[in-house]
Amino acid sequence: MKKFTTLLIVAIGAILTSCSIREPQIITTADSIADGEWQCFRKEFTLLAPFDAELQIAADTKYWLWVNGELVVREGGLKRGPTPTDSYCDVLDIENLKFGRNTIAVLVQYYGRNSFSHRPSATPGLYFDLKCGARHIVSDEKWSAVRYDAMWAPADENPEGPRQYRLAGANVGYDARKAVDFAAADFDDSAWSKAVEVSRKDAEWGEFVERPIPMWRWSELRDYESVVNDNQGTITGKLPYNAHVTPYIKLRAKGGERIIICTDDYWIGKARSFYTEYIAREGEQEFETPIWTNGHDVLYFVPEGVEVVEVKYRESGYDSDFVGAFTSDSEFCNMLWKKAQRTLYVTMRDNYMDCPDRERAQWWGDVVVELGEAGYVFDERAHLLTRKAILELMMHQQENGAIASPVPGWYRSELPCQMLASVGYYGFYTYYMQTGDKQTIETIYDRVRRYLFHTWEPQNSGLIKVRRGGWYWGDWGKNIDKEALQQCWYAVALRGFAEMARVTGHRSDAMMAEQIYDKLRVSWNEKYWNEELQHYKSDKYKDSPDDRVQAMAVIAGLVPQERYEIIREFLHTHYNASPYMEKYVLEALCMMGYYEDALARMELRFGEMVAAPEYSTLWEGWEYTGARGMQYKSGNGTYNHAWSGGGLTILSQYIAGIAPIEPAFRRFSVEPNLATLNHVHSIVPTPFGNIALAADKGEGVLKIGLTVPENTEAEIRLPQGYTQLTSGEESGKTLTLTAGNYTIEAR
Repeated sequence: MKKFTTLLIVAIGAILTSCSIREPQIITTADSIADGEWQCFRKEFTLLAPFDAELQIAADTKYWLWVNGELVVREGGLKRGPTPTDSYCDVLDIENLKFGRNTIAVLVQYYGRNSFSHRPSATPGLYFDLKCGARHIVSDEKWSAVRYDAMWAPADENPEGPRQYRLAGANVGYDARKAVDFAAADFDDSAWSKAVEVSRKDAEWGEFVERPIPMWRWSELRDYESVVNDNQGTITGKLPYNAHVTPYIKLRAKGGERIIICTDDYWIGKARSFYTEYIAREGEQEFETPIWTNGHDVLYFVPEGVEVVEVKYRESGYDSDFVGAFTSDSEFCNMLWKKAQRTLYVTMRDNYMDCPDRERAQWWGDVVVELGEAGYVFDERAHLLTRKAILELMMHQQENGAIASPVPGWYRSELPCQMLASVGYYGFYTYYMQTGDKQTIETIYDRVRRYLFHTWEPQNSGLIKVRRGGWYWGDWGKNIDKEALQQCWYAVALRGFAEMARVTGHRSDAMMAEQIYDKLRVSWNEKYWNEELQHYKSDKYKDSPDDRVQAMAVIAGLVPQERYEIIREFLHTHYNASPYMEKYVLEALCMMGYYEDALARMELRFGEMVAAPEYSTLWEGWEYTGARGMQYKSGNGTYNHAWSGGGLTILSQYIAGIAPIEPAFRRFSVEPNLATLNHVHSIVPTPFGNIALAADKGEGVLKIGLTVPENTEAEIRLPQGYTQLTSGEESGKTLTLTAGNYTIEAR
């Protein structure tokens, strides 16, 4: 009998396998689905053994997955797309299948609107391929599907406002009286229709690219730091810091009451972010909004008659650990580094973002600042987001060779200075030095070469022709000498390209780039140095002298050293740069050796936003009124903007003095220049372990404690103001140390 049973199981398994060979299809509902609306899909199947399984799943756009009533994926999927035509898919291990009957349920939200960070397809829907041993459970017309009327997209407050073209996604409405309990594996779907199959061509999903970054990190439900009920219908939950959260509420109601949930960051000047509208059913109930929002406070607007039992939140974010650190005896420096770290994290998710509220867009000026910080803050998983950004930018290169950001999305206007920043030293090459990822540099090399030497045009003088692009942008604010600024950024791009050419074995290209750079440097000083005014400017520029240009000329290596003191004095009195370009001004001061000036200017410029106790993040502009919506004196903006975090890199790279010499920090420099500080402690993550530095200034001596990770080598360089380095029996103006723990003195 036992033998017969075994044979029967084998036979049934063979039959089921033969019936499951069909390729998975893209499926949608018979009902039309608009931007922000939701679909449900369900499938039942039988397994004869509880296999662990691998799932390839894709959706346009976001999905929530239940297996046997257990939520196994909360907000899966990525916004489209890796190229102008293709889509991302997730590949997951599914571990909770069981012997006998199994149930799959998928909830999908459709982002049907072109935005700054998403390219919608023509088809909201689902692709599903579950491999269970020899068996495949695939998406096809045998699935049940329905438009989910319990969820919808409530109207925007300002339907003509900028959110219509900036933000992907929508507000969420949820009617608990119509809701399906997905946690009940046996819920009734008898009223649902059969799924509708759509060909890959008609769906416009293109090819699938496996998700290149981790799935999101999710906490358990947490209590707020504090909860305030104003007894007039508003409950405010205080978050510990600015974070991505999904708010939760438990309440008792008669049924039909409307509760609105948002954060303090919903109001951004005239723009708006996202809110959730919840319609209660009768009795006690719990609800957690499915979409993430961010801010410092969560607000619940509750009508009379509803009894709120408790409110909580769940924190979410990019899956990377906070590893790096910086502390000193300056509370300002410590807080700047900490706020920059928090700002960086809150602007990471599907893509690097300028801000997590108004746009969520991958502007590459911001990305260059972010990727520079990431190497000093996070573990290696953060670099996957940088790699994704690099590939997206270059895979969206236009037919004429131009590149534009933000991508992915509808925006096709080139911002020439930002694009030069991205492909050059501070963008792609910095990523390579942080990671050693030669393959990515090889992948995009020809595209970068085409952009720099075929899209940009040289002048006979050796300078580059001004390129206006789609948006002739140099920085935020006024008094921007864009012509001169472009020459500087092109020089920086040439230096970065020459390094990438060597990495990839294109030595002749490296020599070509260096020759062009050398000619540009000579022409730059002949054309742009104004001897009478004692600063660099273009002939047609008549506004206030531009500190950005002086700084970028230093960074690009265009300024003779004998002019450093002149530039230093200039930067004492000119303050035009935005928080974005201020990073490069501070870096120029450090590169010239004026570390005290850099710290003083940093505190002068960022002092107000660092001191603001109500905000854990850095702002888009220099000033704010403190009012809801962050109405800046200089215009509308956000209080969490990625481009403002460059001070973090300055503190770690120049003040603590740790920087890679060889890719992935296999060889790195240590040159702490504490300037007005007396103590600095820094941790820098590397693939080989953490670099740890503690520098203490004494009378005539700087004591340095240093940990050099295994398989790395440190080059200790003499800090400014000292003449000799000593470690044990080793001494000199530079020291080379292999893995281990060291005590070093500079005298």
